[in-house]
Amino acid sequence: MNVNLVSYRALNFFISAIVIKNSNFCALGFESLNKKKIINDPVYGFITIPSELVFDLIQHPYVQRLRYIKQLGMTHLVYPGALHTRFHHAIGAMHLMGLAVETIRSKGQAISCEEEEAANIAILLHDIGHGPFSHALEHTIVEGIPHEHISRLLMDNLNHEFEGKLELALDIFNDRYHKKFLHQLVSGQLDIDRMDYLNRDSFFTGVSEGVISFDRIIKMLNVVDDQLVVEEKGIYSIEKFLIARRLMYWQVYLHKTVIAAEQLLVKILERAKELSAQGQRLFASPCFAYFLNNSISRDDFQNDPRNLERFTRLDDNDIFTSIKVWCDDKDLILSTLCKHLIKRNLYQVEISNEPPSLEKIQDLAENTTHLYEIDDDDTSYFVFTDTIKNNAYNVGNGSIKILMKDGTIQDITTASDNSNLEALVRTVQKYILCYLKEVKLFND
Repeated sequence: MNVNLVSYRALNFFISAIVIKNSNFCALGFESLNKKKIINDPVYGFITIPSELVFDLIQHPYVQRLRYIKQLGMTHLVYPGALHTRFHHAIGAMHLMGLAVETIRSKGQAISCEEEEAANIAILLHDIGHGPFSHALEHTIVEGIPHEHISRLLMDNLNHEFEGKLELALDIFNDRYHKKFLHQLVSGQLDIDRMDYLNRDSFFTGVSEGVISFDRIIKMLNVVDDQLVVEEKGIYSIEKFLIARRLMYWQVYLHKTVIAAEQLLVKILERAKELSAQGQRLFASPCFAYFLNNSISRDDFQNDPRNLERFTRLDDNDIFTSIKVWCDDKDLILSTLCKHLIKRNLYQVEISNEPPSLEKIQDLAENTTHLYEIDDDDTSYFVFTDTIKNNAYNVGNGSIKILMKDGTIQDITTASDNSNLEALVRTVQKYILCYLKEVKLFND
């Protein structure tokens, strides 16, 4: 073989190795380059999938299912652009995690390639346990099982399927790893999850009050005594982050019409579950029918892996297709509620600082029994009360720490001179009264 050709190949290999090392391609080798894909995200631009393992996880059906679950449930009935999905959010959060790790590492904190990949995986999979329409139906399809618990079970399954390669990611996700700041990036009051969903939700709803300076916040991140901190120069960005979160809750997540739509969806599922418990067989996809016809507890998920697999086959399409069919169901209550949702004829929602009067509730309930000729016990599908809460910030465990220029660490509420932050610490509770509009009209 020509000596010059051998020398050229050796030099080319050496230069390529240097490029890969200096480009921070920790988990990428030459054999992985065919999986080094780029995703064009409308919020951040081009996002590079950081490793072969992450690519394979994204391709897994558990993650692909998130494409068919809307991030904001029924919010698109108020903000038509809010049709982005949990998949969008997972990819965006993974991108921000990469930026955060790069920033912290550049300030002298040792983060290995394996730890970086594990942090990316932990945030990529943090919402994998969400069910159809996300929070709106979290306690309706399954009984009292939060999505975080289902996420852990699914991550355990993936770890087994990928022969233990997710062990470190699970330790970070479950706060078992000795570098606590990595878990704080995944779950905390200034975590990557919140940074992405505030930025993304404001983008797709068009609510500019939710826009945050995520890039500046990330650049101001640091680690002191294994705790995530924000350098003092980033105080104003944190203030804006907290205020934006509060505004987004009142203006988007707890918007009265969003509440009306989500409560209507919940009541539809409650009625469907009640009818199924009475022996009526409603139209539904096989896996959805299984959850309608059976009460599945936390132990059932833990002890029978088939329940978890059935859950992973559910998405928004299963629910909404059934609702369209149930519009013609023989049950008056179910069909009425479904028709109202399909036609966007939602509940009237009254929000107040004090509980609504019992007299008003009783009048509306009485009108309902006359209008629909139903029993008193069934009026709760048409007239009911509830509470909503908004708490932008909690002082205490997991609070946002500011690294002052003199080296001391202070809570953001102490470090900031913005008196408005004190109000954010208080949990604001309001009362809601929901009823169908024709019930009020009937009274008039």
